[in-house]
Amino acid sequence: MKRLFDLTVALVAAVFLALPIVLVALAVRLTSPGPALYWSDRVGQHNRIFKMPKFRSMHIDTPAMPTHLLKNPEQWFTPIGSFLRKFSLDELPQLWSILKGDMSFVGPRPALFNQDKLIVLRTEKGVHELVPGLTGWAQINGRDGLSIPQKVQRDAEYLQRRSLFFDMKILWMTALKILTRDGVSH
Repeated sequence: MKRLFDLTVALVAAVFLALPIVLVALAVRLTSPGPALYWSDRVGQHNRIFKMPKFRSMHIDTPAMPTHLLKNPEQWFTPIGSFLRKFSLDELPQLWSILKGDMSFVGPRPALFNQDKLIVLRTEKGVHELVPGLTGWAQINGRDGLSIPQKVQRDAEYLQRRSLFFDMKILWMTALKILTRDGVSH
């Protein structure tokens, strides 16, 4: 049921968002050197590595680490990178990952390949069995403000509570956070 929901919504979203996706890709290419997309190695279901696309909001030589851990992250943003992040436009290409089945709309955010502590703790709690999501319970309850153990606790709560109704609640709360820019970094 969840996979059918993801496929249906992703296909509809891709049609409605096709023009904005093309415009954002063009804006990224025109405002900084390098490709429009950044393909990040991420940890998916069963700790399998997959390539997750995002619109590039940072310069091509930025270290592969969570933005909030970079020293002076503003220096790494492209001219429109902060804007893309503020409105979560950098996440639009992840519709591709949802269509492929590497991601879902709701689940734990896919860890970077080098976030060893997060990966180990998620595996210990069984969270690695879930398909990672575009948004999740941890994202609407603190995002980067949460410590790794707190994120894993929220992910484990999602594992226990997951249902179509709970996913709809998380999607609704995510939309509200994006619209109000609550907890959305740069």
